[in-house]
Amino acid sequence: MTDELLVVKIGGAAGVDPGRVCADVAARVHRGRRIVLTHGGSASVDELAGELGVPQRELLSASGVRTRHTDPATLRVLQLALLGEVRPAVLTELGRAGIRAVGLSGLDANLLRAERRVAIRAIVDGHRVLVRDDHSGRITSVDGGLLRLLLDDGVTPVVSPPAVAEDGRPVNANADRIAAAVAVELKARTLVFLTAAPGLLADPADPASLLAEHALGDDTPKMGGGMGVKLIAAREALRGGVETVIIADGRAEDPVTQALDGGGTRLRLAPA
Repeated sequence: MTDELLVVKIGGAAGVDPGRVCADVAARVHRGRRIVLTHGGSASVDELAGELGVPQRELLSASGVRTRHTDPATLRVLQLALLGEVRPAVLTELGRAGIRAVGLSGLDANLLRAERRVAIRAIVDGHRVLVRDDHSGRITSVDGGLLRLLLDDGVTPVVSPPAVAEDGRPVNANADRIAAAVAVELKARTLVFLTAAPGLLADPADPASLLAEHALGDDTPKMGGGMGVKLIAAREALRGGVETVIIADGRAEDPVTQALDGGGTRLRLAPA
């Protein structure tokens, strides 16, 4: 286990402040901490899709997990938003703080490989349907060697979707599950998900209902919004050997520090 390695996922929801995250990350990197940043960008994708007139739609799985329907037009919007807007913003903030950083999508040197989903069973308007035009995939491998080369040279990697499928074409992949896969591959001790909430809430409408800890079992988490997928990703990370997984508030001052100092929700595996 690499004690000093930390993976931080910057949430893409509106309200999360990449500037604060990057300043906090930079302070830790300057003190010698090895950090890999990952990011999504749901709010930026939605905004750009609206500007370009590309309708957006969610897919609801039978287990209650919501994901973005990535049709061909949305895949193009996603790449424009993440690689043309979100990533440069993160790299700019890190550069201003004196950090050498490199942005990598899964397409760069085939960093993230994924298995394309040929068909997805989903519930649309109350009916079970088979969706065949979704360009998304499940992460199957991460090139940890490339990330270690960068880290060993004092460079902070910034990783994002899309990934590359078996046919060499891009597919969307959930950024939370990418963060978990990166953390497992690099044998990171800690994974922090920064989101636009204080952490995991017993009542999503009540910020005061923050859970300090939460145990994850085998069942699919029944949580709204993007929290359900975060819990799935957290479970994958814990099962892969990551010791500490935290969901914390990305809107806070020094959000990474607050998370590591006890803020947010610490996740663990439920006893078998």
